Amino acid sequence: MLIALLLGGCATNPSRTGTILDLTYSFDEDTVYWPTNEPFHWEKASWGPTQKGYWYASAVYSASEHGGTHLDAPIHFAESGWTVDEIPVANLTGKAIVLDIRSQVESNPDYSLQIDDIARWEDSYGAIPPKAVVLLYTGFGQYWPEKSRYLGSFTPEDPMTLHFPGFSAEAISFLLHKREILGIGIDTASIDPGQSRDFPVHQILGQANCYALENVAHLDRLPPRGARITALPMKIRGGTGAPVRIIAILP
Repeated sequence: MLIALLLGGCATNPSRTGTILDLTYSFDEDTVYWPTNEPFHWEKASWGPTQKGYWYASAVYSASEHGGTHLDAPIHFAESGWTVDEIPVANLTGKAIVLDIRSQVESNPDYSLQIDDIARWEDSYGAIPPKAVVLLYTGFGQYWPEKSRYLGSFTPEDPMTLHFPGFSAEAISFLLHKREILGIGIDTASIDPGQSRDFPVHQILGQANCYALENVAHLDRLPPRGARITALPMKIRGGTGAPVRIIAILP
């Protein structure tokens, strides 16, 4: 009887907890990384039955911090910003706000989110609450992991040729200072548009000790508001970024 109660307590109850979505891409040889970064590498070290008859499997992996579904720590573009391990764990979970700019991106792949876009969203759904995580839904996730299409370039190895949407400096300043957000995320390779040369959004965000989530998967499955997001990065001491597992709980 006690065992049954314990097992029942561990079971998932969708009617009580809501639907859980995984917003993370798997890491493998196709994972998209920033053009100047080393890609993900995974190799079997031991794989098979041992001489004593039991199965044993182990592998080694290596990668740059900034690739695949990952978190940018504030120190990435702010010298005094938090490293990955210094981000308070309470900041890694919050209300998910999804801003849909697909229609703007259809006519301009280099589009950046404007304050007017935020105002229109708030006219429909209400003010963005404090301590939210704002996710920018551009539609570029449909191209993952086709590197040329996802990075918007026939020469994706050259960062000067990239074309994809992002946030604007004005919009991120508004979200930080007027809406007091915890962090932001996007379904592209960078929170700054692909043609950015000095990455102002990264700079502003880092100086405010806020984090960014890049290459976020499946934003098409989230409602404009009402979901809750949790993003747990690998806790790398001194890290400027890290792979992250992101989940969302639907209302």
